[in-house]
Amino acid sequence: MKDFILLMHDDASSRPRAADWGAYFARLRAGGHFDGGSAIGGGACFRKSDDARPLSVLSGYIRIQAESLAQAKSLLAGNPVYEAGGTVEIRELPRE
Repeated sequence: MKDFILLMHDDASSRPRAADWGAYFARLRAGGHFDGGSAIGGGACFRKSDDARPLSVLSGYIRIQAESLAQAKSLLAGNPVYEAGGTVEIRELPRE
């Protein structure tokens, strides 16, 4: 299995319901995919030349295990941010 991180962006057209997170995490755990996660507080981006503005605000992350990017994408079903029309970025976490 490969490690992936799901980065939730704060751009959903409606606020994800807090109650939906429990069911989503339970489904990921039951399938052996859940490997942690957290909400993310405010912060800032920096570059040596000047301050950089993030393209959008990240609101949280979930670390998962999946066989492939395609399987990781299939695990978005039920994700409250995704279901509310928001962006969830998937990145592989190389083990090298």
